[in-house]
Amino acid sequence: MADQDEDFSSLPLPDRFTHKNWKVRKEGYEAAAKEFSLAASESDPVVRQFISDASIWKGVVGDSNVAAQQEGLGALCAFLDIAGQQGCTRTRNIAIATIAEKGLPSTRPAAKQKALEALMLYVETDKPDPVIEELLPVLGNKQPKVIAATLDALTQIYHAYGCKTIEPKPVLKLLPKVYGHADKNVRAKAQELTVELYRWLKEAMKPLFWNELKPVQQQDLDKLFEKVKDEPPPKQERLLRSQQAAKEAAVAAPGGDDDYEEEDEAAIDLEPEYEAVDVLSKIPKDFSEKLASSKWKDRKETLDEVHKALNHPRIAEGPFDELVRGFAKSMKDANIAVVITAANCVELLAKGLKKSFAKYRKDVMNAMMERLKEKKQTVTDAIGAALDASFASTSFQECLEEILEFLKHKNPQVKLESSRFLIRCLKNTREAPTPEQAKAIAEASTKLLTESQEVQRSVGAETLGTLWKIMGDRIMNAHLDGLDEIRKTKIKEFFDAAEVKSKYKPKAAPAPKPAAAAAPTKKPMGKRPAPGGMKKPAPAAKAPPLAEEPVAPLESKPTSRPGVSKLGAKPGGAAPSRLGGLKKPGSGLAAPSPRRPVASPPPEEEAPPPQPKFGAGRGLAGRPLGKPAPEPAAAPTPQAPTGLSLVERAELDELRAEVERVRRQNEDLRSERTKLTSQIHELQNQNAQLIEDHTRDVLSIKAKETQLVRARSDFEASEQTVQNQRREVDRLKRELSRQVRASSPPATDVAEQIYADSASINTNGAQFGDSGYGSRGMHARRERSFASGPTSPGGDGKENFDSLSRPGSNLSGKLSPRADASGKSSLSSRGGGRMSPAENGTTARATSQASSGAESWKRAAEVTQNLKQRIEMMKAKQGIGRQQQ
Repeated sequence: MADQDEDFSSLPLPDRFTHKNWKVRKEGYEAAAKEFSLAASESDPVVRQFISDASIWKGVVGDSNVAAQQEGLGALCAFLDIAGQQGCTRTRNIAIATIAEKGLPSTRPAAKQKALEALMLYVETDKPDPVIEELLPVLGNKQPKVIAATLDALTQIYHAYGCKTIEPKPVLKLLPKVYGHADKNVRAKAQELTVELYRWLKEAMKPLFWNELKPVQQQDLDKLFEKVKDEPPPKQERLLRSQQAAKEAAVAAPGGDDDYEEEDEAAIDLEPEYEAVDVLSKIPKDFSEKLASSKWKDRKETLDEVHKALNHPRIAEGPFDELVRGFAKSMKDANIAVVITAANCVELLAKGLKKSFAKYRKDVMNAMMERLKEKKQTVTDAIGAALDASFASTSFQECLEEILEFLKHKNPQVKLESSRFLIRCLKNTREAPTPEQAKAIAEASTKLLTESQEVQRSVGAETLGTLWKIMGDRIMNAHLDGLDEIRKTKIKEFFDAAEVKSKYKPKAAPAPKPAAAAAPTKKPMGKRPAPGGMKKPAPAAKAPPLAEEPVAPLESKPTSRPGVSKLGAKPGGAAPSRLGGLKKPGSGLAAPSPRRPVASPPPEEEAPPPQPKFGAGRGLAGRPLGKPAPEPAAAPTPQAPTGLSLVERAELDELRAEVERVRRQNEDLRSERTKLTSQIHELQNQNAQLIEDHTRDVLSIKAKETQLVRARSDFEASEQTVQNQRREVDRLKRELSRQVRASSPPATDVAEQIYADSASINTNGAQFGDSGYGSRGMHARRERSFASGPTSPGGDGKENFDSLSRPGSNLSGKLSPRADASGKSSLSSRGGGRMSPAENGTTARATSQASSGAESWKRAAEVTQNLKQRIEMMKAKQGIGRQQQ
């Protein structure tokens, strides 16, 4: 309770800022905000106190109590509003990170709004880039709500100040990392920031980060871009302090508002930063010799090699004089392929060297513009692109003279293409031409309006319309007055359609006004001392500063002459003479008489006419003028600088203290400079080490890439070899199957064997009862039965063997002349079952022959069975081979 009853308002503000009680801190923040709002300028003591002690703001913006933190952020906003650039730079590195981590994610909307306003004031008061540099590391915070709040703050900052004031490239490079965050709120805020940047940059921002996003994210962003694609170009809503001052100065001048709006149209550089590549080592050593070859293919191949070597976004500087002269020589080549390749090389070199290409422009531009006489569109396009790249590396004023010369060329094609090049230069230049240059361009373009070809007249009108857009009505009206209405209408159409990047602003007009105003102020300053002291001596110029201290000599009158001599150098000699006249009658001392000779004799000791000058209004000073004559030599003028008054001594002490303080500051600055120098050397060493490590890493990466390429080539070669081996295996399998089919006997071999056996039986003269019948019957049956035998694929060796062994089979029918259904031969039936001896012998022979024939059939059946098994094995092998393939 004692703490609550105690009054802390008497404590200094810094003590209240650091008090352990949050209510005291809160009241201190509120009181500080009131003090800052009442301060007149940044030199106010209360403001200077917090500028010098900038570290206190870290605890203010990060106060543990949310209510006190809200008031602390309000106090910071009031402080930044009055502290100016110095207060911003002193507190920026201390407060911004804490604001982003603890102020922006606050649960109180008022605290969050004040935190955002503090960041806006940091951007507005000084430069925006340091603020963005402080906010970007916060995007790596572990808490998703901090990252989301920071992204939202960046969105608001870019919305207020625009991408033309704040560099967008650092943020664009970090977008892919934010899109990969696991929290959906972070990704949503990243989309909002991307859409805001798209409003300012459009499609030009995509090359910096687009390829690193996932396809789904690209599709989502494209849908969001479609909603803002047709919106009008955004405008800057808040101005920096520097821009506000420029606007106020522009408003003071006539027509200043329009001019200021145009000045804000600055270019946004979104070109990626590339590392410069040394291409001179890749240029062929015999470039000049090959370029002088009589064969156009050799010249073309040489330029192709150079084109490949120059194909880098950024090229390191070097001696390219010989190379550029070779390109200029190639512009006169009879082969257009050589000309096109040379123009492409010039374009790559100009884009790679950028501003460094300016010194080579004169060597090649005339040759390129002279070759514009070529009517083939491919040639003029290539040369036009090279001319545009050359112009981008220089300025409009440097190229204008040569362009105007070619506008007078006798070749209509050269004149036409030169005019088109001039139009492109006018549209892309950032520096508006001067009125004199505009006059020369207008005169050359007006001549084109009288050409016989319509395309040249149209180009001349477009040139005047584009120039009109840049220079304005006041300057161009004088050049358009003499034209007829039809031509003016045509020029007006091109004027409305033209899009330029510069505007002419007559800045020289307001400059003489302040100079004229300053001149009269100096004249009264020079005339002011004259009426103060009406004497002619040179010391009259010192009268104004000494007139402010008339009391000091009065206090030092007991001090002898030096004090009087000091006064003697001050406004005329009137003051000392007056003092001497007043002292002489009162004291009777002779001291005043030496004072008068010190004050008056030096300027007037040769002649007495000074009496009327001193006596003009000072009667008491006229009396003692006769006495200084005997004592002119006794005047101790060298003693004047030795005596000093108390005020002067105090001033001298102050000056000495100031000198000592300056010396100490100088020593401190020297020691700080030494420390900074050592830090610079250390950083340079670290940088060199990092560059060396980076180079080593790059070389290792290239080595790995080379190994990977070699491994890929080896894999492709191995794969090709495997395919060849597979085809060879297939071919061998097919060859083997053909050989197996050729070596194995055909299916008709069994039938032929049977035919041979039957024939042997017949030739051996088998006697079966009636030989003629048996012979005919056997041959007839054989022809009938075996003629169809080979054509039936279903028969196999076993069946043939069984048919041979069965008594009632076809074979027995073939072997016996006639067989009935019971299996008995016709011979026995005819003979009644009895045979003669001759017939009996014949029968025995026939039986032996039949047994030998049966053995032959058995062998044939075995052969057939073996062949069938081989064929099955071959089929099985072929089936396995097909499955593997």
